Amino acid sequence: MKKSLLAVAALGAFASAAQAQSSVTVYGVIDMGYVGSNSRFANPGQTVSGVTGSSTGVTSATSSGIASGAESTGRLGFKGTEDLGGGLSAFFTYETKMDPNSSTVLGTGADGNRQSFVGLKKNGIGNFSLGTQYTGIHNAVAATDPGLQNNMMGNVIYDKGTNVYPSLSTASTANQYNGMQNNTSYTVRLTNMLRLESDTFSGFQANAFYVLNNNNANQSSVAATSSGYAASTGTANSSAWGLGGNYTWQKLMVTANYQALYNKQAYAVSNANGQYSLGAPAQGGYAGVATIGTNIRDNQQYYAATYDFGILKAYVQYINRKTSDVNFSSNYLARTAQQIGVRSFITPTVESWASLGTGKLTVSSAGANTNALVNNAASIGSNSANFGAFQLGTNYWLSKRTNLYAIYGQERTSNQNYTLNMNPTSYNSNNYALGVRHTF
Repeated sequence: MKKSLLAVAALGAFASAAQAQSSVTVYGVIDMGYVGSNSRFANPGQTVSGVTGSSTGVTSATSSGIASGAESTGRLGFKGTEDLGGGLSAFFTYETKMDPNSSTVLGTGADGNRQSFVGLKKNGIGNFSLGTQYTGIHNAVAATDPGLQNNMMGNVIYDKGTNVYPSLSTASTANQYNGMQNNTSYTVRLTNMLRLESDTFSGFQANAFYVLNNNNANQSSVAATSSGYAASTGTANSSAWGLGGNYTWQKLMVTANYQALYNKQAYAVSNANGQYSLGAPAQGGYAGVATIGTNIRDNQQYYAATYDFGILKAYVQYINRKTSDVNFSSNYLARTAQQIGVRSFITPTVESWASLGTGKLTVSSAGANTNALVNNAASIGSNSANFGAFQLGTNYWLSKRTNLYAIYGQERTSNQNYTLNMNPTSYNSNNYALGVRHTF
């Protein structure tokens, strides 16, 4: 009898210990389908044998094939929590990109590590986490985007469309200034992040993040070498921070977010005629690149609202981004965009969405060659490009985890100049996909 009681007590103790261990969930997305695109450049710059010229014609490109990730990027993730008692719990997430078309399957490169962080949560207060994480703006867009951050063209806020542009020798330069390319709107994720998030109080929820990557240094002046390069005295610093807030009242949700990335390399290698490496403003963030370049200040802000009417959900979005040289403020790229959209279940199994947006990109390298700083090949002054896009999509839900989809997006850019070709140019492209997606 005593042995039986001891055995029962031991089993009870073991069960209690098991309950205290982390509960781990494996999850993921597999998305495959047929993807096609058509792109056209008017007056594209042409490079032949290293000589840059200009063309007054139209260059077009068409692509199609079986591809992955049209509606959702493939991924494999692990997440878990552990109850520490007293309303305190620990949590973690590790998520990697997964591409069925890749020989390695699991992700590599800048977006291979989609998320990897660990943190603590206190009920009634909030939580903090450390590691590679999404920025505040990316999380806000996830909650307020009618296309749910799919990877097709036609969305001016979450602008995507990887591998669908004409394969011209100057296409990368043209795309840099077309206002619509792989997520020029904001930075998606950052490494070395401390993220804070409050619980919701009377409809309000706040969040913040800070990035510290131990990249602070000070160096004395280094004399020019025989090759004509030198380093000047100064401090190197690279950091980022962000603030955001959400308010929910019945069927209304409003969000406001701001984030800033900063890099200064005062002593970086530069031409002997200058004192520092000239900043080269560029707008990116797709694939979660955590660095923004040398001597760059990158300010991003996002505001949005949604309202659920029952039969459909309406969306209004606005985003603004400016990247500039920290030493020459007249050397910058500035992008603004606004978008409206709707999303609705037409039947219990058919879900559709539509969005329409416009925007403007301003490119300025005025002053780029000031003080004999010759790191930039040419100063193009200040130019602007107007762009617009729309997207239509439908899901047919076979179950809660599996759906068929059809997506079409179109975008255009007009009245722009870019470095290698001073002629005004225009750009037009469309993107379409039919596929199947399964989540687990």
